Amino acid sequence: MGRWCTAWGRAGSGRDRPPTPARPASAPTPALTRRTPVRGTPGRPAVVTAVLTLTAALTAALPGDGAALAAGVPAGYAFAEDARRIEGASGTSDAAPLEPGATYRSSLPRSGTLYYRLELDTALDTYVSVTAVPGPGGEVTAVDGIRVSVQDADGGSCSSDSATFGAAHSPRPVTAWGMREIAPGATRCQEPGTYYVTVERSRPQDSPPEAWDLELTAVTEPRAKQTGATTAPEAWNSASPEPLTGRPERRPGGNGFAHATTVGQGAWRDDIRPGQTLYYKVPVDWGRQLYATAELGGSGDQSGYATSALRLALHNPVRGEADDAAKGYTGRRTTVGLAPLPPVAHANRYATGRQTSAMRFAGAHYLVVHLAAQVADDFGEGPFALTLRVRLEGTAQAGPQYAGESEPKGVFEVPDRGRGAAPENGATSDDLAMKAVAVGGIGTGSLLLMGLGVWTAAARRRTGTT
Repeated sequence: MGRWCTAWGRAGSGRDRPPTPARPASAPTPALTRRTPVRGTPGRPAVVTAVLTLTAALTAALPGDGAALAAGVPAGYAFAEDARRIEGASGTSDAAPLEPGATYRSSLPRSGTLYYRLELDTALDTYVSVTAVPGPGGEVTAVDGIRVSVQDADGGSCSSDSATFGAAHSPRPVTAWGMREIAPGATRCQEPGTYYVTVERSRPQDSPPEAWDLELTAVTEPRAKQTGATTAPEAWNSASPEPLTGRPERRPGGNGFAHATTVGQGAWRDDIRPGQTLYYKVPVDWGRQLYATAELGGSGDQSGYATSALRLALHNPVRGEADDAAKGYTGRRTTVGLAPLPPVAHANRYATGRQTSAMRFAGAHYLVVHLAAQVADDFGEGPFALTLRVRLEGTAQAGPQYAGESEPKGVFEVPDRGRGAAPENGATSDDLAMKAVAVGGIGTGSLLLMGLGVWTAAARRRTGTT
């Protein structure tokens, strides 16, 4: 028991530096209550098996890497379980195809451009997202990151986007997107045929030498049956609403897009460590506006400064980034918020601004929170209290009538239970099981200790000990 606890503590120390004492948990672990009399005493193997089974089941229910959570270190990016392995080619002739509706895993070397292939018609808009995941130990620069483009068969550019690590110089997952869209009056990239997705590092000469893991998605959107507005709305409520108040409800964030935790309107509480990135998804219907802020709790040490330490970003249903904001940290409580964004509307795609244009779909939008690794240098390994406040304004409206199905199906829809004004701290039905664990504050370590308590009690009953 002693050796096990010592090893566990060593695994949770993170970097090779003296660990900072952890903050007390915000909620006590609920007591184990026996509701029915126990007949007989279970044998030691049975008790151990039951404890380990329960621990494994609940660890699997928690977002992200359960082992990393138990060890008290930031979990890495969690890729989609159904992601297909694919190799990027160095030229167009060997480019592997990307199928709409599928998710892929690949690898990006330090230098060179990777090519992937798309076969497109004239009835669908196509969106590709690429998330690059650098190793946690590499040093990155502010302008380093990835660049993604979609090109036609002649090498003409349909779209281009880039994502960089920013002023914090903190390794984290970065996501860029590309598109081929059918637009009124457009002349480029409107023909059916073969197109190519290119991925490269934006600053290879200053980039870490190790290869980066990639997660790629391809999504198609059908054309609307009836032609609607071809210009973006010019007037909308751009004033920030009053911030939400009330006691936050504990809701652990996920460790990747595919494992994002669903939340609605409300205040949500979690812990975050330096270098960690948390993912939440919010169903947003047509006509609704999303507002969000992230608040980082204070530290016992208030003598340092970390540049752009707390970052909050919003991604649309195809993972395209709509907005981001970052703020430095001095050890005092700090809050960062997104800019007011327009209501979700199909016509937003015709806007010239990136923020408005990205708010073109209904569906699950992603809030991504990152705490810079450099925070640990002045303020310790944490964890630090994180509060995410989400507000949905406006009335849900009918969206466009699509002339076909998207791939994957339903990506631009909000389930009936997500329509209308979400109640404050309202949970959706697909995460009630996780809520039961999260609200109770039961972690993997607590479950193991509870199981050992049961084992000890059973042993004492066998020996007649009170």
